Amino acid sequence: MTARIVHIARNTFREAVRDRALYNLIAFALLLSGAAIFVGQISIEIERLVVVNLGLTAVSLFGVVIAIFIGIGLVSKEIDKRTLYTVLSRPVRRWEFIIGKFFGLAGTLVVNTFFMAIGVFGALLYVAHKFSKPDALILVALYFIILEFLIICSLALLFSSFSSPLLSAVFAFSLFVIGSFADDLRGFARLTHGFTRWFATGAAYLVPNFSTLNVISQVAHQQPLRAQLILQNSLYALFYTAMALSGAVLIFERRNLK
Repeated sequence: MTARIVHIARNTFREAVRDRALYNLIAFALLLSGAAIFVGQISIEIERLVVVNLGLTAVSLFGVVIAIFIGIGLVSKEIDKRTLYTVLSRPVRRWEFIIGKFFGLAGTLVVNTFFMAIGVFGALLYVAHKFSKPDALILVALYFIILEFLIICSLALLFSSFSSPLLSAVFAFSLFVIGSFADDLRGFARLTHGFTRWFATGAAYLVPNFSTLNVISQVAHQQPLRAQLILQNSLYALFYTAMALSGAVLIFERRNLK
């Protein structure tokens, strides 16, 4: 990683943490995690399950909103403020700009996830009064959520490299929703025939498979997770992120900024 990428990533991180909407979303996610305590208390002997389910779901959903909300404006905001021209007039390559923006946003989301995770563990401690060994699986779920954020960040950058912020948000959110049902889409493809089957199969493997990264239900029910799943998800997320970033770089390199 060059010094220029580090500098761009640092500036992106600073700009992101200054955004008031960012803190509002984090506060709302923490509030939802706390609300899980009261929901769990009206449930009989399933307080932990409710807290973990609602808490991790809040971290995932609000993290995705943050990734899309900030990611779609990383390029367009620089163009509107005309600060991009100042940056590129220096010895900074376009691919370094995109990669730096990605790492800055990814770092922001990791820090935000850390603080939201504190809220989840705090709510869990309040309900259970102690931590148990199965609670370590929550860390695995949080790791998968971060992998999910990396894919969303790369997709947001990909769309923002050639589209408007509004369309970029629509594209990114649509892929998130479709990717969350990727396994169901593959199941549907197996039930169809002809062109529909080819189309559904292609779409199922083209969209990011967020369903395999969602292990919140298994963790809430204290079901063990295989080490092979962790390795597969890690490689898959890194590969998909790299492909999306490569597309963003190729498009941005050829974009006419005049």
